[in-house]
Order: sequence, then structure tokens, then C-alpha cells
Amino acid sequence: MPEPFTLYKLIILYMLQKVDFPLTHSQISEFILERGYTTYFTLQSVISELIESEMIRQETILNSSYYSLTESGGEALHYFQNRISKPIREEIDQYINDNKMQLRDEVSVIADYYKNTANEYSVHCVVKEKYSNPIDLTITVPDEAQAKAVCRNWKQRCQQVYEHVMKELL
Repeated sequence: MPEPFTLYKLIILYMLQKVDFPLTHSQISEFILERGYTTYFTLQSVISELIESEMIRQETILNSSYYSLTESGGEALHYFQNRISKPIREEIDQYINDNKMQLRDEVSVIADYYKNTANEYSVHCVVKEKYSNPIDLTITVPDEAQAKAVCRNWKQRCQQVYEHVMKELL
């Protein structure tokens, strides 16, 4: 049985290997903390070590962290996956199977903003799929409040925006 810290790292690597999209910090935390595997602060240390050792890659968008498995993380998991007990692997597999669509939906619609050179705000809105981005839109708004509103509304309205654009252009 591996040391707990090592086990937590392997659990995170295993989770990321089981999906073909990044997982958010809250998605990983929810699984690990709800099952009582460890504490929030230990989990933060584990994730930090995985990032520092380049086993996982982190991308931050609007205060949300997204994690994906790196090649070296996949190699490490390949060699040490058997150190995760069968019941824990089965629990992860079941969780991913039961929640895959919801997990994917949560990370496939992304909006972020930044101040541009014209002293306005550019809002980058994307719908990601496995091999493509069906819509990748950047719009400019005059102030940060509007940029935040666009980001907030993108998740609920991206489908209507896409349908409207396609209807107008085709």
C-alpha cells in the first residue's frame, strides 16, 4: 500500500487518464473530499506537487483551474497504477461513468476576458469538443462589468448564439 500522499497523487492521475478533457479543481476536489480520502489542505499540496513535477498541466480561466494529464504523468501512472487498490479504481471508474457527460459539459463551455490595447475588454468565448471548437468567438465590450456579464451568460446561452450565427450565415 503506497503512502497516503502518493496514493492521492495516483488517484488524481488516474482520474485525469479516464477522461479525454481537463477536469476542474472543484471536480477533482468534489470526488476526493466527498469520499473522505483526505483534507482540503493536503489535496492542495498534492495538486501543487503534481504541477511542479509536471505530471499534470494547469490552465486557469476566470479563477477556475483546469487540469490535464501530461505525458510524464501518464507514464508514472502506467508504472504505479497497480498501487491504487482495486476498490478505489472501481469507485473512480464508476464516478467517471456516472458523471462523464456532466463533467464534460462543465469544462466544454468557457469564457474569459482581458483588457486589450484599446483600453476596452475582449471577451473570449469557446465551446470545446474533443477535436474541435464548434464556436470560438471574441467580442469587445467597453467595460469590465459588461465583460463579466458576457462570461456569466455564455454558459447558458452559447447554444442559442451558435444557432443564431449559423442561421444568419448559412
